[in-house]
Amino acid sequence: MNRLSLLSAVSLTTAVALFTTACEDHRLTSVVGLPAVVDATNPGTFQPAVLANVNGVQVFNGGFGSAIAADPNDPGAFFLLTDRGPNIDGTVTNSKVFAVPNFAPQIGKFRVKNGQMILEKIIELKNSTGGKLNGLPNPANQGGTGETAFDVAGNTLATSTDGLDSEGLAVAPDGTFWVSDEYGPHIVHFDANGQTIERINPFGTGTGGRKIPLVYATRRANRGMEGLTITPDGKTLVGIMQFPLYNPSAAAVSGSLVTRVLTFDIATGATKEYVYLIERANLQANSEITAITNTTFLVLERDGEYGTDANKNTIFKRVYKIDLAGATDISDPANGATGKLYSGKTVEELKTAAALQTNGIVPVSKTLVLDMATEITPVYPHDKAEGMALINPTLLAIANDDDFGVTGVGTYVQKILPATNTVDKNRVYFVTLKAPVK
Repeated sequence: MNRLSLLSAVSLTTAVALFTTACEDHRLTSVVGLPAVVDATNPGTFQPAVLANVNGVQVFNGGFGSAIAADPNDPGAFFLLTDRGPNIDGTVTNSKVFAVPNFAPQIGKFRVKNGQMILEKIIELKNSTGGKLNGLPNPANQGGTGETAFDVAGNTLATSTDGLDSEGLAVAPDGTFWVSDEYGPHIVHFDANGQTIERINPFGTGTGGRKIPLVYATRRANRGMEGLTITPDGKTLVGIMQFPLYNPSAAAVSGSLVTRVLTFDIATGATKEYVYLIERANLQANSEITAITNTTFLVLERDGEYGTDANKNTIFKRVYKIDLAGATDISDPANGATGKLYSGKTVEELKTAAALQTNGIVPVSKTLVLDMATEITPVYPHDKAEGMALINPTLLAIANDDDFGVTGVGTYVQKILPATNTVDKNRVYFVTLKAPVK
């Protein structure tokens, strides 16, 4: 039996889910016959299987897996999100090489059929006038990360105000989409066809002029607002930063465990901020946040390691349940560039639970719900578990970012999973939890 067959087999924590009754929460859909693991595939000639070929290396038209959300109005259907498009690190400091510079970040609508997750529709993300967005870095003071972008021929690519490095996805009850990104960070509201309704960032340069706190502009490049969800009442967006802000600098926060959770009242634009403590300072850290109730959430926290039989007990990919109730709102009424200070230090400079306590800060409570390293059998082979959706109180969907099947530094190479010796592809795991989260 090959590894995919083994993964498809019923285990203690990944089982075939049979649900036939509707749930009270608009996000918890009624779905019949979800397999334990399923590939997200492109049917027939719906779209090219390969986006580009770079010196013999195939750049696959995948990339769906930065986020996953169940369609609240269509049981069995899921929306999956790409990031900014196929790219690798360049050889120049803080640079990226884009294989398809005009790639438009997109939402794919998939449906589980006959053991496959079939792509039914692509929604390319567009600006407020209908022009396609792209994944190129933003200009300075508009969300720029300081990255230099190149094409595969070595030509420098210009920055773009339409650039979006999409990472988090929330589906509103009315069928519109909210997306967070790693540039600004931006939070963008899209209509059902992918056209921008509003873009929100720390600078007020987006459509609509509303802002999130200025301190979020200190996010580490490529560690922005990685996760986004919407509360079951449809009133509040909740985003989580992937990594401690470089606040006031990278050196000052070295070893910090402090990351931020941001709540955004959709009607008023009012925000609140809370501390989420990551488990280790050397993690890739927070990949996703998913609402359970209006105050409780699941957070996916991870390393960047591939799972293999040899290291399955040492990789770090875990899901925690958190509760905002009782946590300290660390918002800065003055909206300063470094946020509210405690004993003359930023929250990130406090670094640990003990220092937070000394300064009267209570982080969100945190309880382990799932250890993917030990509870997905025989092994979770991917490096980037990034998307997570709560299907019902005991069932999670977890999607991986396959990086369009490529990796490398300066030179494109195929992204191969060590556990299977196959190219990384988009795959969704439906994981049955040991206990309900609600």
